[in-house]
Amino acid sequence: MAIIGAAMVPHPPLIVPAVGRGGEKQIARTARAYEKAARAVAGWRPETVVITTPHSVMYQDYFHISPGGRARGDFARFGAPGARYEVAYDSELVSEVAGLARESGLAAGTAGERQPALDHGFLVPLHFLAQAMGSPWPCRFVRMGLSGLPFEAHYRLGRLIKEAARKLSRRVCLVASGDLSHYVRADGPYGLRAEGPAYDEQIMDIMGRAAFDELLAMPETFCERAGECGQRSFLIMAGAFDGQQVEAEMLSYEGVTGVGYGLGLFLPEGSDDKRRFVD
Repeated sequence: MAIIGAAMVPHPPLIVPAVGRGGEKQIARTARAYEKAARAVAGWRPETVVITTPHSVMYQDYFHISPGGRARGDFARFGAPGARYEVAYDSELVSEVAGLARESGLAAGTAGERQPALDHGFLVPLHFLAQAMGSPWPCRFVRMGLSGLPFEAHYRLGRLIKEAARKLSRRVCLVASGDLSHYVRADGPYGLRAEGPAYDEQIMDIMGRAAFDELLAMPETFCERAGECGQRSFLIMAGAFDGQQVEAEMLSYEGVTGVGYGLGLFLPEGSDDKRRFVD
């Protein structure tokens, strides 16, 4: 097997009722879409779910993949210590990805762990997956951070995840955790920049068409000005579909809190050599 499907999701702690305490109602549309996405992932029956998160340890020139057999985390820093989760890691898949990275010259592996506790970029999707999958977990997980390396390197990492899944005959789903622009409303916590709404409009259009070549071509300076935190997550996901046709379904977009939240689902639709976007 290889990548059986993927989801693009945001990670506002507010959306978790124990954190939001009613405030989550202002992004109810996002919550409903999140529930739909989680049910879809559960229905694909993955053996492993890879979650890419901007809030794990991030190095300028290296991709950190969390090591070990298990990890746990909670929303204590957001006032909800009782909202806690624990997962088992797929150490075999982690080892395979790290080995492929060494062979290909991509700087990625399990060295440099600083915070083993699960971060909110991982925990928010986990909250919805727990509702959809039930207990005990029917799958294992991989927690993968981003880096300051160019966009192309993130796409290449996604290709290695796909190759590792194929080598291990593993049914793998990828969840790309990342918010869109943090500058979409003047009354939001970060204010408004022209690049904010422009980025969100572009990214929802690009992802809705699975136009991953256009995702790679977006100027990094524009993305930086837009204040996004999901671009590199989405690029890893895109790389996992390298050489394949992709069916995309965008589920929702909201920017009511001043931060853009977009959700989408992606399914492989057969081989297509024209969709190999990085040599």
